[in-house]
Amino acid sequence: MNTINGSDVRRVIIACDAGMGSSALLTSQLSQALAPYGVEVGHAPVDRVPADADVVLCHQALADRARASAPSSVVKTFTVFLGDPVFDEIVASIKANARLTG
Repeated sequence: MNTINGSDVRRVIIACDAGMGSSALLTSQLSQALAPYGVEVGHAPVDRVPADADVVLCHQALADRARASAPSSVVKTFTVFLGDPVFDEIVASIKANARLTG
């Protein structure tokens, strides 16, 4: 597992498997929430996560692939695309400069 301080997060990637519809919606929502903290939010296929991703968010079924694709990133998983508590955790950790582990 990797860790990062919330204030050190500069890029969050939403990693998905097939289409990008749900991940694009989630990207838009998190972009708005994290913009005040200077954090860029993007989306990418789970097997091609950009090397500069500090935090990767993906469905729990994709966690192993995300960790293989982004071995130095913090990988956080969710079970539902909208309203999962992990999204609030990410925003709160960045806002409060708390540690993120995953």
